[in-house]
Amino acid sequence: MAGHGAGPVRHAHADTHADVGDIHIADREVREAREAEHLAPGATRAEGAGHRSVEEEADPWRTCFERDRDRIVHGTAFRRLAGKTQVFVFPDDHQRTRLTHALEVAQVATSIARACRLNVALAEAIALGHDCGHGPFGHASEDALAPFVEGGYDHATWGADVVLAPLNLCRETLDGIRNHSWSRPAPSTPEGEVVSWADRIAYLCHDFEDAVLAGVVRPEDLPTVVAERCGRDRRQQLHAFIQAVVGATAESGTIGMHDDLAEALTAFRAFNYERIYLRDESRQQGVVVDRLLTALVEWYRADPDRLVAEGRPIDDRTDVVREAVAFVGGMTDRFAHDRALVNLGWDAADLPIGLETHV
Repeated sequence: MAGHGAGPVRHAHADTHADVGDIHIADREVREAREAEHLAPGATRAEGAGHRSVEEEADPWRTCFERDRDRIVHGTAFRRLAGKTQVFVFPDDHQRTRLTHALEVAQVATSIARACRLNVALAEAIALGHDCGHGPFGHASEDALAPFVEGGYDHATWGADVVLAPLNLCRETLDGIRNHSWSRPAPSTPEGEVVSWADRIAYLCHDFEDAVLAGVVRPEDLPTVVAERCGRDRRQQLHAFIQAVVGATAESGTIGMHDDLAEALTAFRAFNYERIYLRDESRQQGVVVDRLLTALVEWYRADPDRLVAEGRPIDDRTDVVREAVAFVGGMTDRFAHDRALVNLGWDAADLPIGLETHV
């Protein structure tokens, strides 16, 4: 079907009434010029940015950061996040994956960036790409892959410097991804700082909600300082933390959070670590994940032809260990599980298992 109507323009609906009039489409240069009118003084401008490892001609309509956002969303690494653990391995239909986490971080980051008159497109691009360096089965993968990488395996730096390198993203976007973790140096842009806060806010709130649904914790288990200042459900908590960042940033002119809510966020994080991330079942699962991913890397690096069979380009200059880490780190949970069964001949009982919910 070619659409409805006659003449040079067809419509999706025969009864369309979407007449927008003369919209005076603004090209990229016009839109970049308008940023000077509404962005905060310290916000990152697209005009004069867009520095990439390989120089490219600018897009006629999209700013450089909008282009980055689109590249990340259409990239393989981003799609694979749908099959990677956030907290619970092999999540059920209602538990978060790395993909839904990235989307929720982007929502929090763009809400803050928009309110603070920052570059929303840059904040969104960083947020959507920030976890593309994560391996399968959650943070346990970093411990498993670390011995094979000089300096250790950090999902933030690996994501920016290895996984997303083929996308030729802007320097500002990669910097925000590389430095989103609080243990890393501060990002060079305020938008990157916003994503650092948004990441922590989002994962604490939604990981707690997932744990409640799974029967791991109860809403009444929350520390008093969190419950009283932020509430016991995700909607209240997100509202409180986002408002605290926007308010503190407006008052101070720097990206931060009001002290009372920052104290609650710290207590929230300590609670999640003790009761969710580092509970006995998680530690035991981590041991299984470490053993599995270590064995997969060893299996692939032992014979480069095995990587070739998986479609990885190998030649005399290839660092086979690094290539094996990149391949295993890029796997989804299910693919790694299957490769252990097929290639390693493991029994399913020796592999990571999902958590059944109690509701």
